[in-house]
Amino acid sequence: MFLDDTACNLASLNLRKFQDDRGGFDTASFREACAVTITAMEILVGNASYPTPKITRNSHDFRPLGLGYANLGALLMSRGLAYDSAAGRDYAAAVTSLMCAAAYAQSAQIASALGPFKGHVPNAGAMLDVVEKHADANRQLLTDATSDARGVAAVAQTAWADAVARGINTGFRNSQVTVLAPTGTIAFLMDCDTTGVEPDLALVKYKRLVGGGTLKIVNQTVPEALTKLGYGAPAIDAIVAYITNRDTIEGAPGFKAEHLSVFDCAFRSNNGTRSIHYLGHLRMMAAVQPFLSGVISKTVNLPTDCTVTDIEDAYLQAWQLGLKAIAVYRDGCKRTQPLSTSATATASNAATATPVTVAVTTDGPPPPRRHKLTRDRHSMTHKFAIGGHEGYITVGLYADGTPGEIFVRMAKEGSTIAGLVDSFATAVSIALQHGAPLALLVDKFKGTRFEPSGFTGNSDIPLATSIMDYVFRWLERFAARRPAMGSTPAAAPTVAAALPAQPATPWVAATDAPPCHECGTLMVRNGACHKCPNCGSTSGCS
Repeated sequence: MFLDDTACNLASLNLRKFQDDRGGFDTASFREACAVTITAMEILVGNASYPTPKITRNSHDFRPLGLGYANLGALLMSRGLAYDSAAGRDYAAAVTSLMCAAAYAQSAQIASALGPFKGHVPNAGAMLDVVEKHADANRQLLTDATSDARGVAAVAQTAWADAVARGINTGFRNSQVTVLAPTGTIAFLMDCDTTGVEPDLALVKYKRLVGGGTLKIVNQTVPEALTKLGYGAPAIDAIVAYITNRDTIEGAPGFKAEHLSVFDCAFRSNNGTRSIHYLGHLRMMAAVQPFLSGVISKTVNLPTDCTVTDIEDAYLQAWQLGLKAIAVYRDGCKRTQPLSTSATATASNAATATPVTVAVTTDGPPPPRRHKLTRDRHSMTHKFAIGGHEGYITVGLYADGTPGEIFVRMAKEGSTIAGLVDSFATAVSIALQHGAPLALLVDKFKGTRFEPSGFTGNSDIPLATSIMDYVFRWLERFAARRPAMGSTPAAAPTVAAALPAQPATPWVAATDAPPCHECGTLMVRNGACHKCPNCGSTSGCS
């Protein structure tokens, strides 16, 4: 959420990659990675292409960036910190603060060489105030944080001091530097167990595959978290085996109840009873929001049996906590969802949800409806002749004057041509009554070429390349009248015996023109005949 018509160049870091062998967080490497990534993102601003000139101009003038991270949920679990806990929120806030401080410091460093963004001068004081507010929030965090987060927050305080000092001297190259994106796809490419700022969906998940079937995904952070909590190897093996078989850690042999909150996830497990309350999601967002330039793209998950009041309260609480945006999702509210906690159900709470009677439908478009003409209908009959073959076209009209059926009768009844034309007319009538656009049929069949063809004696259609060509060129006069099926019909017009000929327009090319018999070039219409623009040959009329 920033200026309209700007593009935000996004990038994310896998937080778990900055954990050392003892589970600690490598703040120096993380700070350096943020600086390198900001530099790469800044380079892309000038080399990227944008969809409109206005977006191009604003993106170059303000140069917004969106550095973020993924795998926060797995990071907290691996450290034995519950997602919905003060310690978990403090640690997430400290990491986010360090990322934002390092990003602003690097943006100021780039500005010392390339200058600040074009919109910086009129906004220099206001932007520096915002950066100082970030630094003030970190000072408060350093005072109030639990012991796990203080080390990271202290490093972040140093980075904020650097960012403010550089910003005073050189300004900033970028108007904003950090957001938290969903990372729904790239998180898995980065080998993450969790996406963005989200907790894990469930310890065991089932992903629906596009080609059919499901893929079982088991959280790989559990053994590390159990080790951090003091469990031995035999107990860990037994607990992991229990999770794999039962899809939940609740009731696992040797597992202590006081550690359940560490493994709470967004959705209730298939055989479990626990999940993170929606306020837990909101509190985590409120903890990291003071250390972000932009907004948090995160799903606030609610159980299947949540009420309208719960959702209303979620939005109210988000506003009171100072969040810039919120998105809620009730488990099982969609007919299908890509991830679920059961291989056989689309929602984790399907067994406890109140049954709702719904109509059984099948996938695919709805069945078409046929709109037949009334028993008494207006019609129009037209006589034609093509190359010596005479026939009659009869068009049955709806009350609004649009065609709903056609009959084509050839003079020589019983011939092959008469049978084919009659069958085709029946098929076209059924298509019209099911809402097929007449204009589409005209475009499809006008210009088809086969015998009989030739002169017609009709000044409006002097030459026809086939019976179908003539029929649909004559029906074309009705195409502009026909509304989309289901729209309100206009008053029925008076059907005239014949419509006046349209004024002649010059032919540039013809879709029904034959190839030249001399050189093969597509011919162009020359009056009632065709001529070759390449060699000058004609079809015999001139």
